[in-house]
Amino acid sequence: MNNDEAAEGKELEVKIYSIATSMTESIIFLDETTGTRILPIWIGPMEAQAIAIRLSGYPSPRPMTHDLFFSLLKSLELTVEKVRITDIVDNTYYSVIQVVDRDGGNRRDIDARPSDAVALAVRFGCPIYINERVFEKTQVLSKPITEDEVVKFKHDLKNLKPNDIISQLLNTRHHPSGGDAGENGDEDEEKEGENEGNEQT
Repeated sequence: MNNDEAAEGKELEVKIYSIATSMTESIIFLDETTGTRILPIWIGPMEAQAIAIRLSGYPSPRPMTHDLFFSLLKSLELTVEKVRITDIVDNTYYSVIQVVDRDGGNRRDIDARPSDAVALAVRFGCPIYINERVFEKTQVLSKPITEDEVVKFKHDLKNLKPNDIISQLLNTRHHPSGGDAGENGDEDEEKEGENEGNEQT
């Protein structure tokens, strides 16, 4: 590892472990491929649907937004080489999409929400990486070890609502809900403020 890589922090490859969704919010679980940690990131239901549809293998009758971006990039002879979730600040996750031209000589990083980055990653079939500092800054889950534990864990994730997962799996009152560039973080703060006001009256 060179000095620049050390300064940036180690990046670890992850894969999609599971997706839990409700009418109002969803959680995508990213599994550390060479370790035991699973990172939950709160995303919007539409983005979760875009990821799940692609993973299911069933084509959408009409192009969804991420399908459109996929087609546009391909038509411009560009491809997504990898996506990187780089940091979390004030409950907001940051990520970049690394785009490269056909010859591989021109690379550029494009700022994106993790949900959009992952939705494009599954369409291009490219790897997903998370910076080690993200694991250090937020709540993580431990991966089940035995096959029976894996089956039960995935079954529980599919049947629990996101709020249940927050209380039962993360075991914390406050959770990193601003997973997509503050999508939910400000809204949750407003709701908490309203609740506090109601309790005082």
